Amino acid sequence: MAGMEKKARTMQGVVVSNGMDKSIVVLTDRYIKHPKYKKFVRKSTKVMAHDADNACGVGDRVTISECTPISKRKSWSLVSVDEKAKL
Repeated sequence: MAGMEKKARTMQGVVVSNGMDKSIVVLTDRYIKHPKYKKFVRKSTKVMAHDADNACGVGDRVTISECTPISKRKSWSLVSVDEKAKL
């Protein structure tokens, strides 16, 4: 199927680390239903994302999207800062 491209996955999360140059660590939550007990359980994932302008701070709510691998652990890039952290 020529001309049909997949859309990149996007996730929202909270920045938990920005100590590296042009990189951030984003914590994302998702809720899944437990197969046996039928209760919703929160699962969290930490991913590294590329922040070219070093615009994010710890506690910011951000949107990231999947991209081609930038380094060994970094294959997500920052799309937007949705909400700045309250100081």
